[in-house]
Amino acid sequence: MLGGMLDHHKDALIRLRVMLIQEMVPDELIDHLIGKKVLTAYMQEKIQSKGVSFRQNSALLDLLPKRGPNAFSIFCAALRDTNQGHLAEQLEQQTRMPKPEESCFPLSVEEHGGMHRWRDPCERCMDDGDGPGSVSRTSVNFYLSHYTSAYKMTTRPRGICLIISNVSFSTPDLDYRHGGEVDLNVLKLLFFQLNFRVMERSNISAEKIISELEHFSKLPDHSELDSCIIAILSHGVDGAVYGSDGKLVQLQDVFTLLDNAHCPQLQNKPKMFFIQACRGEETDRGVDQRDGREQTGSPGCEQSDAGREDGRIRLPTQSDMICAYACLKGTVSLRNTKHGSWFIQDLTDVFSKHAKDTHVADMLVKVNARIKKREGHAPGTEYDRCKEMSEYSSTLCRDLYLFPGFPPVTCAPALLSPT
Repeated sequence: MLGGMLDHHKDALIRLRVMLIQEMVPDELIDHLIGKKVLTAYMQEKIQSKGVSFRQNSALLDLLPKRGPNAFSIFCAALRDTNQGHLAEQLEQQTRMPKPEESCFPLSVEEHGGMHRWRDPCERCMDDGDGPGSVSRTSVNFYLSHYTSAYKMTTRPRGICLIISNVSFSTPDLDYRHGGEVDLNVLKLLFFQLNFRVMERSNISAEKIISELEHFSKLPDHSELDSCIIAILSHGVDGAVYGSDGKLVQLQDVFTLLDNAHCPQLQNKPKMFFIQACRGEETDRGVDQRDGREQTGSPGCEQSDAGREDGRIRLPTQSDMICAYACLKGTVSLRNTKHGSWFIQDLTDVFSKHAKDTHVADMLVKVNARIKKREGHAPGTEYDRCKEMSEYSSTLCRDLYLFPGFPPVTCAPALLSPT
């Protein structure tokens, strides 16, 4: 049995995964790896069945960490032998970089002020740190049976995604966000596989965050694309996130820059926001469940039509938005310093598996259900059995399916607008 790859080699593959998927030329590379017995002929067939090169690269990177402790060095040598030495150099450089201090405590609290109240040596990520798997594709039949009730989502790319990731801060009150780099890389990979053009900005000040969002809102490409994504990963408080300079950016200002007034190119198009940051200082201690089934209910509510005036259609200032938060108002979010935050781990896994046939709001319900089951452990402290609860808010007006992989490159245009 080959066994697994060394952890620091796995980490290097995770950090550079998006670049490797985009830049590797797989055919000759796979032949070299077969010759060195890192891959088998069956694995070659499985990889090549994925079709386009970026899916083959993704499948190859999924397999490598399970192909023994020598797989990394053989892989780097194969890259050099196939004139892809620049990729090998960057991988090897990653393994020489000093690792963040983890000691034996991989979980930290991303609270206001960034101070670590407690760390949990027992929390583990669900996928052992290998990142999200390949995103499953939507079938033609599913698209044809659901597109009429959904936002249009067929452009290539679907839209532009901006990820702002702050892990290092100039003020001593805000700790380094160990594990934040993992969140950034798995999100880049996820949104790339969901056919978004991904832009990233790391360790930028509050003023720079606003200027980047202003620039993003004015990109002319929005008018030709079907949606957009904003993801912000940082320390935070209720209603705001920190820039790398320790100053706050109000989330309402973020939403305003993408609203119908300030970004008319995205009017009536879905705008997705993902916020990985604390929203207060309280640690959720949880409660014991009473016997019996969970019961939920809410009264119905009717609202009469307001009537319509002749003339141009008017829109609310903010609409067609959905925002997912890692935690509830007033509480801290939890982050594994090796494998990333609970919220991003579950978000990437759920979207990878279910985007093919589940709309975004229902996927966020699935994320909530997973977060609800998680539990921290700090025996002997007041923080033992701490909990987290994610949530989302929505002004979406249609179902939001991402329809990954649809239409296929060879799909007839008639399938996009069936009669």
